[in-house]
Amino acid sequence: MLKTKYARKHYEDLANRLPWQKEFLQSVLEVFQSIEPVLEEQPEIEQNGILQRMIEPDRQIQFRVAWLDDAEKVQINTGYRLEFNSAIGPYKGGLRFHPSVNQSILKFLGFEQVFKNALTGLWLGGGKGGSNFDPHGRSNSEIMRFCQAFMTELYHHIGQNKDVPAGDIGVGAREIGYMFGQYKRLANEFTGALTGKGVDFGGSYGRTEATGYGLCYFVEEVLNKLHGDSFAGKTVTVSGSGNVAIFAVEKAQALGAKVVTLSDSSGFVYDPNGIDLAEVKQIKLIRRGRISEYVDTHPKATYKADARVWEIPCDIALPCATQGELEIEDAKTLISNGVKVVGEGANGPSSLEAIDLLRDNDVIFCPGKAANAGGVAVSGLEMTQQSQRLPWTFNEVDERLQRIMREIAERSLTAAQTYNRGNDLLDGANIASFKRVTGAMIAQGVY
Repeated sequence: MLKTKYARKHYEDLANRLPWQKEFLQSVLEVFQSIEPVLEEQPEIEQNGILQRMIEPDRQIQFRVAWLDDAEKVQINTGYRLEFNSAIGPYKGGLRFHPSVNQSILKFLGFEQVFKNALTGLWLGGGKGGSNFDPHGRSNSEIMRFCQAFMTELYHHIGQNKDVPAGDIGVGAREIGYMFGQYKRLANEFTGALTGKGVDFGGSYGRTEATGYGLCYFVEEVLNKLHGDSFAGKTVTVSGSGNVAIFAVEKAQALGAKVVTLSDSSGFVYDPNGIDLAEVKQIKLIRRGRISEYVDTHPKATYKADARVWEIPCDIALPCATQGELEIEDAKTLISNGVKVVGEGANGPSSLEAIDLLRDNDVIFCPGKAANAGGVAVSGLEMTQQSQRLPWTFNEVDERLQRIMREIAERSLTAAQTYNRGNDLLDGANIASFKRVTGAMIAQGVY
């Protein structure tokens, strides 16, 4: 499993101490497996206790969120903010509102965020937060009251130079707006303490599209570098139907691909003629409906309940829903159907077993920490615009996003090749980002 005594010791210690935090343990194991050649090359990493410091968050904040629903009944949720590592910049990472939110998931997401942010080349540390609050089925007034109550505690811990949250699952422009309004009232200042804001009050053009667009820019760059190829003429399956999935479809179609699936927690739609994105946007962004409604207006499309999109043959698979959605059996199905590329638009959607099988079968695997870094990249660009009080156009932001995603692909491939890992993007992304964070941690001393 792990050949290096130093990495093995601290992974086993962590697993014995926190055996129930399975998502976090998977993320740590994946990184430790990739960076072993760096550990052998640089003994100062062990001398400075980097691994044991890196797997322990700088700060774990947990708090009660009490709020009134529309029936004036008191509701209680738990809020979290995990500030993981600030070696290269202020903590940066999204807030997730979903019933599944717990410390294990947030530690996994925060740990991944450290490396993702390092890959962008921007000065951003890593963190994550959220609540087990479920916004589905809640009125706008209830969501506003929850967001205000959540921010009443969170505002003590954030700021443009220390911790800058953004959105994630369950937290879009509406929720960010409510939280920023409360932050502004409590802090009595208008600063870039949150990203994902509306463009009329400090936000950036292109932030909504950034993760999905960035995913496609990354996959396109990798295809070009490794095979002189592109999205053009490819059949693509996409899971999910939130912002990441929708704008991955939009960009993949613009690059010449035919996207044939989208999904939500109930099932997936398959349209052999290619997904009608305008209809999907009406269903998901305007009406906030279910993806099954798509077949009501597209009789040649089919809907399959309680199933995953990976049974549909494709050239490129883009998991864009959530963690744990691509297991080893899904990987076997994709491989048997001839998939060439899997690009993670979500955070941690693939199991370690699925990842290993894909890589062993020469499928180009684009890990989320590299492939879906477009969202945090544009959040970083939003912070720059906020500091300068100088907004950029959509095209200016998009050009910067394309450059950042190309550079992430280049860094990942270069690191993999330097450490004799061929063109393995997972190892390369882990190595490149680990070396950047490690260098900063060593330079700043023990803290």
